[in-house]
Amino acid sequence: MKNVDIRTVDPETLRDIRDVHINTELPKQERILDYIRQIGNPYCYCHGKYVVKISFTDTDVTLDERLLDYIRSKI
Repeated sequence: MKNVDIRTVDPETLRDIRDVHINTELPKQERILDYIRQIGNPYCYCHGKYVVKISFTDTDVTLDERLLDYIRSKI
């Protein structure tokens, strides 16, 4: 799933994330499974007319730390 090439993928085969609805009443594990069931490929989906691809780096650095570093670099 994560190897989808957004330059060649048919957007018609992807789900639109705006149609995904998270039931916050479910336990965390069930919310995750429900999200995957709804979105299909969690690495590649649409947001309107845009194809979105996400990826993750194998690192111990958190998103918060990355965002702080980015903000500091702009000051």
